[in-house]
Amino acid sequence: MTGSTNIIESAKLVIAILVPLFGAVAVMLTGEKRANLRETCSVVAAVLMFSIIASMVPDVLAGHTLHFGMFKIVPGVSVTLRADAFSMIFALAASFLWILAAFYSMGYMRGLHEHAQTRFNACFALSLFGAMGVAFSDNLFTLYLFYEIVSVCTYPLVAHHQDQEGYDGARKYIVYLTTTAKAFLLPAMVLIYVLTGTLDFATNISTGIFPPQTNAFLVTILYAFCILGFAKNGVMPFHHWLPGAMVAPTPVSALLHAVAVVKVGVFSTTRVMLYVFGVDTMNALNLGIPTAYFVSFTILMASVIALSKTNLKARLAYSTVSQLSYIILGVAMLTPASINGGLIHIANHAFSKITLFFCAGAIYVATHKKDISEMGGLGRTMPFTFAAFAIASLSMIGAPPVAGFVTKWYLLVGSMQAHQVGLLLVLLASTLLNVGYFAPVTYNAFFGKRPAGEKYEGIKEAPLSMVIPIMIAATISIIIGIYPDFMMQFVKAVTG
Repeated sequence: MTGSTNIIESAKLVIAILVPLFGAVAVMLTGEKRANLRETCSVVAAVLMFSIIASMVPDVLAGHTLHFGMFKIVPGVSVTLRADAFSMIFALAASFLWILAAFYSMGYMRGLHEHAQTRFNACFALSLFGAMGVAFSDNLFTLYLFYEIVSVCTYPLVAHHQDQEGYDGARKYIVYLTTTAKAFLLPAMVLIYVLTGTLDFATNISTGIFPPQTNAFLVTILYAFCILGFAKNGVMPFHHWLPGAMVAPTPVSALLHAVAVVKVGVFSTTRVMLYVFGVDTMNALNLGIPTAYFVSFTILMASVIALSKTNLKARLAYSTVSQLSYIILGVAMLTPASINGGLIHIANHAFSKITLFFCAGAIYVATHKKDISEMGGLGRTMPFTFAAFAIASLSMIGAPPVAGFVTKWYLLVGSMQAHQVGLLLVLLASTLLNVGYFAPVTYNAFFGKRPAGEKYEGIKEAPLSMVIPIMIAATISIIIGIYPDFMMQFVKAVTG
């Protein structure tokens, strides 16, 4: 398991993260009265950022690491950017999905005549600024800086409706995320610097940055602090912020659960696991398998809770809590196949979960219905939306030929490579639970009876600006399930 050592200095990195920042400024300057221009700024910024990130692909696939130093704080601590294969898994998926989300938000926000759309679009762009900063962080300090930026910039999105429910959800959101980061991550980061003299990520996933003579117990404590400090990863017991954030508009839910916030959490967690502690250290201290069983509780319990939820967004929220831990589980098993499965799920989950939330938003715009029991027979009225929901559900379940199957395959193989029958059973049990809370939604929509007295008169598909992004995201979930090789190139470059 080796990484790239060929360094290319490139300003593309700083340009890529500044594009959404300037996009946010442009959105705020246009204001509420020039809605078309405002939304054009969002789309242009999204397309430009994705184009810049896509232009880095040839160099990264050639085995190079792009690097850009911004400024130094103290020796061994700087704000520095880096694009390697690991970065690109997250950056490519998130930047492309911002384009879809920008179009989708137009239909949703206008369809519901939402207030403060300028603030919404500006904060959306700022959230991507923070997320891309996390993706391209070259060290733990830079990652922490942008991690906190994401928390601050998404707070107004969660509180968007400015009612008591919105403020309560946003308060829980910001308290959980900032408190855990400061209580666990910040002291861990300081002590890591004292022990190693640096916060720079290793160049490969084998060695980590700790000298061999470092006290094993201390390293174990630091590892636990890092896992708990990144509460955006949704691991229980620090997961309550995530369902609470469902009070936000659906495009925000899609951003939180598929693109930026939770992916920032699991990306940061796995980046630290592999590039601060490293596979060798984790194996030597027996940190991997206990972590895998720890997150297995989240996988199963969140799925059980999802079964009990009748509100569609609430069910999807607990599905996210469960699915995120697949990523950590795969990395924690420390086998080549399991790490491949965990890392590819960063992209696979992003496309499938954003499809599910987009569908939930389209249903609400078209019908103002939130409860699954109210959607009987609705699939015959909104066939495109519910067909996309069915496809994304199959991905979450892990059924071929959709993207999630690739994840489950690698994770199952990885559990056998690790000789962990218990984790194999966790994966199988979670798959059955996935079927239990996803299949009834699709079945009820297409084959269920309409609620008494409900004729769905005047109901049709949501606006095209919403339906088209839904269908694109669902189609890509199928494509990367049948042809996973493109994203797997980056994953395999990480594991060697």
